[in-house]
Amino acid sequence: MIVMAAASPAGAQGTKGAQGAPGTKVSPYAQRYAELCASCHGANGRSDMAGTPVLAGQHSFYAITQLYLFREGRRDNPAMTAVAKTMKDEDLRGFSDFIATLPAVPAPPPATPPDAARMARGQALAQENRCLLCHGADLSGGQQVPRIAQQHEDYLQLTLQGFRTGKRPGYTQAMGEAVGRMSPEDLDTLAYYVARFPGATAKPSSTPPR
Repeated sequence: MIVMAAASPAGAQGTKGAQGAPGTKVSPYAQRYAELCASCHGANGRSDMAGTPVLAGQHSFYAITQLYLFREGRRDNPAMTAVAKTMKDEDLRGFSDFIATLPAVPAPPPATPPDAARMARGQALAQENRCLLCHGADLSGGQQVPRIAQQHEDYLQLTLQGFRTGKRPGYTQAMGEAVGRMSPEDLDTLAYYVARFPGATAKPSSTPPR
């Protein structure tokens, strides 16, 4: 949710994409998302910027927790912290609830087919390190566990490295323990696999609790 100028062409496109169909009730945070978030994260929540995570299909509980960590300076991202510091508690809830309404969007078809051997190794790593136990068989997560299926590869790499070094905070020590024993090569292979996770289809995220 890195802030960009709302008057930029990307911001204008984001406003249009987040307003919804005529006659439908639109969250007041749809417009604010379009102004603050869409130019980086995409109007539909699927960003095309390097290092910027996909938000489409993400869960409200996870989103609000991350916004809180950014606001309190417990996640190291100056741009996100600057945005989150402008938010009151009700804004954290409003933004996270709106994000949870964005349906998951499949990744665009790759220019070249995934490397079969690397995908097989990545699948084995996901099973060996019990990724599916928390993130689910389809890697869609739930509540405080994020959806990671077809997340951007570079963002996954940064996140896994952050857990490995202790720079990225987690709810428990589970992620640090899981990736701490993995080699950098295996972390990259796992990110490669998750980013190209087969069978991830577009589906609405759960309706956020009120």
